[in-house]
Amino acid sequence: MNNISPEFPVDENAVRIPYDRLRTFMTSVFLEVGLPASDADGVATAMADGDLLGKDSHGCIRVPMYVNRINGGAINKTPNVRTVKRTPAMALVDGDNAMGHLVARYSMDLAMDMAAESGLAWIGLQHSNHAGAAAVYASMALARDQIGIIACVGSANHAAPYGGTDILVGTNPIAVAIPAQDEPPVVIDMATTNSSLGKIMVKAMHGEPMPEGWVIDALGQAMTDSAQADDGILTHIGGAKGFGLSMVIGFLAGTLNGAAFGSDVVHIGEDPHSVTNTGQFIMAIDVSHFLDPDVFKANVDRISREMTGSATLPGVDEIRMPGTNSWRIFQDRKANGIPITAPLLEKLNAVADELGVAGL
Repeated sequence: MNNISPEFPVDENAVRIPYDRLRTFMTSVFLEVGLPASDADGVATAMADGDLLGKDSHGCIRVPMYVNRINGGAINKTPNVRTVKRTPAMALVDGDNAMGHLVARYSMDLAMDMAAESGLAWIGLQHSNHAGAAAVYASMALARDQIGIIACVGSANHAAPYGGTDILVGTNPIAVAIPAQDEPPVVIDMATTNSSLGKIMVKAMHGEPMPEGWVIDALGQAMTDSAQADDGILTHIGGAKGFGLSMVIGFLAGTLNGAAFGSDVVHIGEDPHSVTNTGQFIMAIDVSHFLDPDVFKANVDRISREMTGSATLPGVDEIRMPGTNSWRIFQDRKANGIPITAPLLEKLNAVADELGVAGL
């Protein structure tokens, strides 16, 4: 049995690019469009980390879009990311319209430091941007025996209120990372719609259809042509329950921070000029304030093994804990490189040629 079932099946003809090479390539691209050296490296690192985790929809595939937005004036290339309000357990961070990867990393570092003192920290982000794979930031907390949480207002609206047709709702994702001892960490990274827009982007790039249930038309009929997804309505996980979760995330990550939500959200894939005021919230929970970390992680291991060792339905090969597949993909890609398909390689090298930097 294949123990790795990536978010997207790996093309056997894909080129395996070493992590450091991919990160260096993206750094050179962002340097060329005007980001300072440390910021270019920070964005490239967060994106390559997403690819390492198998989040192919939120890593290097986003290079052309980010370049368009930077060149279009939608991003502040020399921002002053800063904390504008702080108490022992909360803070408000103004991203100054920086690349969202920089704002999210700054905020998670702040959250972890505050949680080490107070036990937990809640950080609201305003004037941020799309930050790539949410699991990258939630997982930062694992090394400090902390639980990391991040939730975001989607960077484009592609869904409607449950039962409606007006496109007013984003994918509004959430990621949580929980440390373990010997087992893989328990990590979720999910949209509140049945598919992220990024997954659909990947399928469209490769000419693949969408499964029924991801997108419907204005009459409620299933759409499967990934190239036409922008004309449809993304569906919520669990129907009305997913819509409810999406609303809660939107109010907590957007409205509470003075950031955009609902009709104020800018479609970053279609508008390379407008400022988004994207909102996120980040939490860090320091395990040691509740329980000895080794005891906690041993219990996470025990419960994880209890779940994975439980009886399976007919035809099911294995039960996996959330995050195990990404952990396996990470091990594979760290050792063997990140698979880049021919259509993606062509797009990345086209950007390189346009900017006059070395391609992959």
